[in-house]
Amino acid sequence: MITAIIVYCCLGAFAGVLAGLLGIGGGAVIVPMLMLSFPALGMENHPDLIKIAIATSLGSIMFTAISSSLSHHRKGAVDWHVVRCLAAGILIGTFLGTFVASRLPGKFLHVFFICFLYYVAVNMILNKKPNPSRTLPGLPGLTGAGFVIGAFSSFVGIGGGSLTVPYLIWNNVDMRRAVGTSAAVGFPIALAGFTGNVWNGLNAAWLPDYCLGYIYLPALIGIVAFSTMTAPLGASLAHRLPVPKLKKFFAVFLLIIATKMLIGII
Repeated sequence: MITAIIVYCCLGAFAGVLAGLLGIGGGAVIVPMLMLSFPALGMENHPDLIKIAIATSLGSIMFTAISSSLSHHRKGAVDWHVVRCLAAGILIGTFLGTFVASRLPGKFLHVFFICFLYYVAVNMILNKKPNPSRTLPGLPGLTGAGFVIGAFSSFVGIGGGSLTVPYLIWNNVDMRRAVGTSAAVGFPIALAGFTGNVWNGLNAAWLPDYCLGYIYLPALIGIVAFSTMTAPLGASLAHRLPVPKLKKFFAVFLLIIATKMLIGII
């Protein structure tokens, strides 16, 4: 158990930096790393193990998002109007999405997540420029976008940043402001995801010890303990370092992880 806690703490530290730096919540790293670590640390390799990874990731993001968004807020990089407009759709989409995800086969979620990693990596590498005349829609449009982001996030255990940041940039929001706003959006996603995954996992008979619903508490505690400390560091770096280049490095990392996960299920 001590080895496991050390692994989860290191994972949390890395995820926290990424959450602050790229506004992604860290789920794109947490889920695949948990999937690789669970069997290595002695957990039974159940077909639905990815449901624990996704749920635990969302639970940890609930805390990381607070730390990251406060750091961005102090630098004036959070558009709270956009956060409020997205929040209603996000809460509904994420909560309903957990009910669907909990009833899907684990292998489907596994393949779905791998496709998601490839999608995010390719988009980061291409870095397409938006139409300069495009702007953010009004309340109905943002609420609808929030619903889609929330529902998708519940399937892959992310704080929505991998969708929120590209969506905001596509509507010509400044990169750093998009990252800061995305970090704040991660909290309602994670809150709804945490609640839904606890509820849906309460009667799952196959779960290992120390689970609250689908949330694996040792991993949650280890990740949160360090991600909340390193998220402000990532936020600080986001305002100092060339983020586009860092995104490309991160994209390569995601391609490697996705390929490793794909090989594991072939």
